Amino acid sequence: MDELKKRILQDGRVLNDQVLKVDRFLNHQIDVDLMDRMGHAFFDHYRDSGITRVLTVESSGIAVACSVARRFQVPVVFARKTRSLTMVDDQYTAEVFSFTRQKKFTIMLNKRFLESDDRVLLVDDFLAKGQALLGLINIVHQSGATLSGAAIVIEKAFQEGGRLVRAVGVEVYSLARIASLKNGKVLFS
Repeated sequence: MDELKKRILQDGRVLNDQVLKVDRFLNHQIDVDLMDRMGHAFFDHYRDSGITRVLTVESSGIAVACSVARRFQVPVVFARKTRSLTMVDDQYTAEVFSFTRQKKFTIMLNKRFLESDDRVLLVDDFLAKGQALLGLINIVHQSGATLSGAAIVIEKAFQEGGRLVRAVGVEVYSLARIASLKNGKVLFS
């Protein structure tokens, strides 16, 4: 998606060889028009997949997931990273390690929101090390639902996440694939 690549070059900040900050349009501040066009791009790619649920993990993936789900006219469900007092029902759970937070989480999704007859599209803002997606894949498998693919805004192709997720048989569709962040420069694949 050329528009996304231009925004990454214009507004993204390379913090080091591993980290790209896109908080001017994707995370902390959200360009809703761009978000809508990204949702449409994902819809165009997966339109014939029979999607019944869009699944992400809190929190940065939620805005993208809402845009995608709106196109499919299906609910968004998201796995939580922390348990609240209201989480009294049975949960699907999976362990994930967050590269950006350098912390291990148990992600949780209420079993009422994902059932065996669902066709699920995973959505996230970044794919780097792949741990969040692998955790979501685990949750989909626990539910017995069908996994249709993973829609990713930005994939850091120089890290192992994309290879790990594809190795377990999941189709990954990324709008922007980054080959390198070396020397403070974004190089696309």
